[in-house]
Amino acid sequence: MHSPIPSLFLLLLLLLFLCLAHGTADLGPRDHRCRRTKCHHGPPVMFPFWLHDAECGYPGFQLFCDENGRTALRLSNTTQRSLLVKSIDYRFQSVVLHDPTSCLPLWSANLSRLGFAYSSSYQYTNNYTLFKCPPPQRTGLTEVRCLSQPGTDRVYAVESTTSVGDWPLVYCERNGKLDWLPEPIDLTIAEARFDWKKPDCSSCRHNGSLCGRNGSHIVCLRPPRGHRERTKAEIAGGFVGTCFLLAGVIGVGYVLNERRRDKAFQRRIEGFLHDYEALKPTRYSYNDIKRITNDFEEKLGQGSYGTVYKGKLSSEIFVAVKMLDNSFGNGEEFINEVSTMGRIHHVNVVRMVGFCADGFRRALVYEFLPNESLEKFIFPGEDALGPSLSWERLHDIALGVAKGIEYLHQGCDHRILHFDIKPHNILLDDNFNPKIADFGLAKLCSKEQSAVSMTAARGTMGYIAPEVFSRNFGSVSSKSDVYSFGMLLLEMVGGRKNVDVNAKNMSQMYFPQWVYNHLNKGEELEIRIREDGDHNIARKLAIVGLWCIHWYPADRPPMKAVVQMLEGEECPVMPKNPFVSSSGSGEAATMPGRLWNTNLEVIEE
Repeated sequence: MHSPIPSLFLLLLLLLFLCLAHGTADLGPRDHRCRRTKCHHGPPVMFPFWLHDAECGYPGFQLFCDENGRTALRLSNTTQRSLLVKSIDYRFQSVVLHDPTSCLPLWSANLSRLGFAYSSSYQYTNNYTLFKCPPPQRTGLTEVRCLSQPGTDRVYAVESTTSVGDWPLVYCERNGKLDWLPEPIDLTIAEARFDWKKPDCSSCRHNGSLCGRNGSHIVCLRPPRGHRERTKAEIAGGFVGTCFLLAGVIGVGYVLNERRRDKAFQRRIEGFLHDYEALKPTRYSYNDIKRITNDFEEKLGQGSYGTVYKGKLSSEIFVAVKMLDNSFGNGEEFINEVSTMGRIHHVNVVRMVGFCADGFRRALVYEFLPNESLEKFIFPGEDALGPSLSWERLHDIALGVAKGIEYLHQGCDHRILHFDIKPHNILLDDNFNPKIADFGLAKLCSKEQSAVSMTAARGTMGYIAPEVFSRNFGSVSSKSDVYSFGMLLLEMVGGRKNVDVNAKNMSQMYFPQWVYNHLNKGEELEIRIREDGDHNIARKLAIVGLWCIHWYPADRPPMKAVVQMLEGEECPVMPKNPFVSSSGSGEAATMPGRLWNTNLEVIEE
């Protein structure tokens, strides 16, 4: 059997001869001078760009070397403002420009006069309003650090589509606008990638020729013998006339081409563009996920639905990647999370950066929160991350979680019921701001209909509301999340699980009942009290928790009322015993349960 390799070599030689013999022009004396040049600090400069000789470049593509030896592009002849050229990709005809005088995004830079267009694969744009705010620092807002003044005023960027009332902007004044920024956006990097369509040199470079200009026409130029050999060596690693060396060059050229493709793909991933306020979830391939997690190098934890790994989108942006277990269910959790998280934008709800649905491989990509879950801070033991949180910090965390749940119930187009509120699903950022996570069991319903019908109980034992198990207690509704939040509050107060089979005496086995008995008798809880004000905070959190865990949903307050109780200066009044029927007819306590009573229309699942 004859090997096809000699025939392949002959075919390649024939094609090479045809490419060199046709469709090219000889370099004249003027063109031979137009070799690549560069500034001391900067990328190589070649056609269509030019530094000194206008005949060597294309109109509008003139660059210059600034006083520091950096390559720069002047915006117009009438202004001295210029942008630094960080890199030029001649193959894909794109250039990365940087504004050294600003930290604001470069997206609005109008370079169409020069033939450049902003390069982006993102479909979404957004407008931002700038606010100048006096101290203290506003948490949850994106600060524009280059416009802020340390120790005095700070400047924050807020999406113009959101309600100003959702943000802590008291005593702030409007300070400007940033229009039509692509999502996602980093408000601290003043650089962007721009493409040029004309002149189009792709066909010349594909044939191994040089691109040049003959008057107003773009032509492919055949370099002189010595210059061509040097150019081929740079592109393909050397080219000689023998068949064996030709095979080596083809192999080297293939490897170099694959590396360039990998780098371009990596740039597109890293161009995912930095800190993500209100991102629209992006779909990733499985190869993207492997690259982001560095082949799943760092494992953060193991959950009931899969494994969580730490990943990196850029040098400063980290994410948590949850690889879902294919053996569990039929993809319901994946559908729930993607459909639910795409609707949510709130400072107290964890943000979904993207997802992967590549065959049977499914993954969810979230913002990375370095302090992990609340569970590791409130429960003692081997997993404890250090000393317990202060009572003021616990109060702030409780209020943040309550606001997040209220947003899910009332702030979206559809009501979102979480059904799995617990310490493990409350994540903390580097400032201990709480964010609700894990929407695998969540359900959507319209705001007009506030109860749902379910075929099976969902949630975690110890946090599931009674009506989820038995409809004798009432309909499943947003009040089911209120119950789970109440159990969460009581565990934050006690620093222990609500049910402890190892308790020293029976009265302490069920912690909520123990708390109610002590408070109902006017006794102090005496739980990790360190300062004078701790008594009041612990009592307040405990009473709000008791209001939330009434057996009957009609006796529980809505989340809006829970937020008001937590924000109030005064401690709420004690409810009656939440563990028994209030006279069997919904009679509540000092704060009447009828206050919370609503007609709940059942929605079919």
